[in-house]
Amino acid sequence: MRRTSVVFWASLAVVLPVVLWGAVAPEALDSAAGTARAFVVDRFGWFYLLTATIVLVAVIVVAASRWGRVRLGRDDDRPEYSTRAWFAMLFSAGMGIGLVFWGVAEPVAHFLTPPTAEPGTTEAARDALRYSFFHWGLHPWGIYAVLALALAYARFRRGWKATISGALRPLLGDRVDGPLGAAVDTIAVVATVFGVATSLGLGAAQINGGLTSLDDGIAIGPAVQLTIIAVVTVLFLISALSGINRGIKWLSSANVVLAVALFAFVLFTASSGRLVGAFTTTIGSYLAELPTMSLQTGPFDVQRSEWINGWTVFYWAWWISWSPFVATFIARISRGRTIREFVVGVLAVPTLVSGLWFSVFGGAGILAEQDGAELAGQPTESQLFALLDTLPGGLVAGIGAMILIVTFFVTSADSATFVLGSLSSRGGQDPARVVSVIWGLVISASAAVLLVSGGLGGVQTASIVAAFPFAIVLLLVLVSLVKALREEPTVPRPDRGVGTAPVATPSGDGSAAGSTVAAPATTGTSSPS
Repeated sequence: MRRTSVVFWASLAVVLPVVLWGAVAPEALDSAAGTARAFVVDRFGWFYLLTATIVLVAVIVVAASRWGRVRLGRDDDRPEYSTRAWFAMLFSAGMGIGLVFWGVAEPVAHFLTPPTAEPGTTEAARDALRYSFFHWGLHPWGIYAVLALALAYARFRRGWKATISGALRPLLGDRVDGPLGAAVDTIAVVATVFGVATSLGLGAAQINGGLTSLDDGIAIGPAVQLTIIAVVTVLFLISALSGINRGIKWLSSANVVLAVALFAFVLFTASSGRLVGAFTTTIGSYLAELPTMSLQTGPFDVQRSEWINGWTVFYWAWWISWSPFVATFIARISRGRTIREFVVGVLAVPTLVSGLWFSVFGGAGILAEQDGAELAGQPTESQLFALLDTLPGGLVAGIGAMILIVTFFVTSADSATFVLGSLSSRGGQDPARVVSVIWGLVISASAAVLLVSGGLGGVQTASIVAAFPFAIVLLLVLVSLVKALREEPTVPRPDRGVGTAPVATPSGDGSAAGSTVAAPATTGTSSPS
């Protein structure tokens, strides 16, 4: 505990009273959170939309510029993890549980309540997949990418402390080492706790739905979900104590294998030709309509505005609240990659995978709904299992899906304990085990309280409210990153010889010591090994 910073105690001082409030008076917490959500969404929904779009455009511009050749580390550094292991870890931490939870439920919901088309029509089916691509595509990964890039650049290139406030040093100077920096990091930790709690709540609810589909005697409700959270908490704490190079890495690889197996099962037992066609058609319409969807608020259409607030604004807030956690983790595993290599990997590959996932699961769900399966009549957390029941061998696939959800649950929570511990340790160092355990218990308690007080709506509300202050921090981080990159010397192309690039030597506490050392600037854009 000697390595913990003031951020650790300040964050607990914010989170624990909320958890206690929800445990003692869940209805009062639900009412207050609902009021806060309504205020934020009605007054600042546009702000979430603009923030997500600005950071996406900015990170693409940075990667395409001369700064794209800058390496996240010394110029002779190379990636610590293979490309395959890197993709597995960033994807599992980024949105694993959410994809499994919403893969069927979101497209089916949009099919029956589309944003523009007539419900249940062919156009509604196109809208359903296009907006699912939108909510899980470039925008969320753009949010993750800009923050992760700033953190990796600050830590590995400049030697600054590995915290959110450390990435603001070019903008705020030495003030990041004082109360202002502590306040920024506290906002990040609180947003992360409630963002991760949202995903864990969704995971517990879906495991509950899977158990109910296997045994009608198991009800869907808080008692079962709290039991699930307790069991999985033990599992992810065991994984967390094994370290990032063992538990998280191994589980991430297992997640990918299970996800590919489940994906292939649905693809080849449903109408594979139509599902592949859904992907190719939807990816084109998604890219063509991206600018319009990105900035649409529906100011003169109440129904349209409510739809956007209920779906798009919720998602952007969820991704923003998740971003300190996911970005810190991605930054930690990305040392040695060039900025261009990093941005292309973080944006392109997960977006394509998410599109394929929704094309197969969402497309299969819409086809089943058209055939009278009535998936929409099932609870949201049970719709994946209801779809699998319509396919041959669905029982075995349902069991596999539950295992996948549990491993995603464990991986996300495992990664979160590491990140929260790092953000609340001095200089952003790897956390002590006891700190990881404390944060693991806190996020589990938060997920439990949110489920009991407000159900799925409660966990969604937590994300929207917690994300608002961090959205402001995110924009400041973007400005700070650009300011720091403008101080980079011109990075020569490989055929122009060598030069020198300043690389800060970190001091003992993780902040920049102010000295620089010469490093060969011959990196170019070489691929990782």
